[in-house]
Amino acid sequence: MSILSDSSIKQLVKEKKLISPFVEKQQRKNKISYGLSSYGYDARVSNEFKIFTNIDSAVVDPKKFSQKSFIKRKTNICIVPPNSFVLARTVEYFKIPRDILVICLGKSTYARCGIIVNVTPLEPEWEGHVTLEFSNTTPLPAKIYANEGACQFIFLKGDEEPMVSYKDRKGKYMKQKGVTLPKI
Repeated sequence: MSILSDSSIKQLVKEKKLISPFVEKQQRKNKISYGLSSYGYDARVSNEFKIFTNIDSAVVDPKKFSQKSFIKRKTNICIVPPNSFVLARTVEYFKIPRDILVICLGKSTYARCGIIVNVTPLEPEWEGHVTLEFSNTTPLPAKIYANEGACQFIFLKGDEEPMVSYKDRKGKYMKQKGVTLPKI
């Protein structure tokens, strides 16, 4: 297994439309950086957020998820309440090749502010907008900036193709668009 470099990622974008829209080099200019990096791709968070709230005293149940658990916001700056959680999505749409597994890590800028970004692995032949989970671990409100960097994706090339891919098993989050809630 090997980690793909910037040139390999760029080639996959041309051949397989791996990432769309694709930013060829890191963008910074008063923003949290995003775009192609040495061994990964820094994706942006969109302006669609689902902020968890306890207004209606809903119980978070992954098998029976209630719409009362959050409020929707379309905004350029999302305020995450103290010790709370927000769902969002990437600006970029990903199409993962059959011999690639993708791991995501949060940006250090957010991590140093107590904001943790969690994403499960992008499996071979999965595609869609990536749902991002932001946790504010601080006792203070925290800001998330739309259309700026949120996390870095690392692309791992397998030594052979898997016997069964996400597409083969008809994964429940295939081709998701927008912020996608838990499914059974």
